[in-house]
Formats: sequence, structure tokens, C-alpha cells
Amino acid sequence: MTKARDLANLIAAGNPLADGAIAYSEVTGTPTLATVATSGAYSDVTGTPTLATVATSGAYADVTGTPTLPTDFVSAASGGTFGGNTIVDGEFIADSYNETYVALSGTSPAVNCETGNVFSLTTSGATTFTFTNPPASGTAFGFMLRLTAGGTHTITYPSGVDWAGATAPDAPASGETDLLIFTTTDGGTTWYGALAIDAAG
Repeated sequence: MTKARDLANLIAAGNPLADGAIAYSEVTGTPTLATVATSGAYSDVTGTPTLATVATSGAYADVTGTPTLPTDFVSAASGGTFGGNTIVDGEFIADSYNETYVALSGTSPAVNCETGNVFSLTTSGATTFTFTNPPASGTAFGFMLRLTAGGTHTITYPSGVDWAGATAPDAPASGETDLLIFTTTDGGTTWYGALAIDAAG
């Protein structure tokens, strides 16, 4: 028997492998099994499959690459920090949360809504506040201002503040501290302001 015997002759011969007339290794085009490793890491294995990135459109066959988690998500999962704007779609429940506190200075301080929710200022002269970078209309934002008078100074707030009673509160007396609260829902067009604590110190 030779390797040249065609498939029809092999079938007609019955089972030529059984009587040793032809060895299995002489049959061409046979499948092979990969060598099984007994040591080493999984990462040492070459030709391993990868998971495709999840596509939002197109055919499955069009998807290439491997999925990755954003770096901020990975770090924050173990106590790190999320970068940029983060949206939680659903109810957010926390045991406790902290708010960023910003100490202002000067006589033209800007309350930047993107930097904190609690602000403080000790006046050094006649002071005019501006409120900057509120979120877009339809998103609520509020902050607290701890205002300490470093002397007998006038205080001017943005014209868009709608005060309780339609009148801005008096500036704190020299050495005293007032706590004021402000909130907006229309992108800062209108701020609702109120004196929460008068002459706290």
C-alpha cells in the first residue's frame, strides 16, 4: 500500500490502518492538537482569543479590539478620583459625602460654580461678587457663602439675585460673620438668595 492510494481505494480496502498496511502519520491533511503546557502563565500562550469591544452599531464582524475600562473608573473603584463631569443615571445613595470648600480673596471675588459648593470671604474693602460657570438651565445648583467683615465694607451681589423679601441683607458688621445661601435652576439667569445665619461670630 502506498500514500498515493486515493480515498476510494482506502474505503474499498476496509480499514488499512488496522492491519498496519499504512500508518496514521502517512495520511496527509490530518488535524493536530496543540501541545498542552504543564507550567507557565496563561499569558505565555500564543494565539489566545480576545474579547471584542462592544459596538453600538454595525455588524458583529465589524467589531475589533479588546474592551478597556476608563482609567478614572478603575482608580475610583478603589478609592481614587473621577475626572471630568460624572453623571449617575438613577438614584445616588452614599453613607456620607463631602463638599469642596473654596476660600476667596480680594474685592472682586468670583464664585466659580465649577470649583466648589461652599465659599468664604473676609472682606478687605468694598466688595463686588460675581457668580460664574453655573450648570446649564434645567440643572439645579446651590452654594453657601460664609462672609466675614474685615471692616465696615459695602457688599454688592450680582443683579440676578432674587432676595427673600426683595432686598439684599445688610453687610455684616466689622468682625461679624454671615452665612448666605444661593441657588439657581436656569443657568444663573436668576439666583435665589437668602441670609441663613446673621452675625454668626
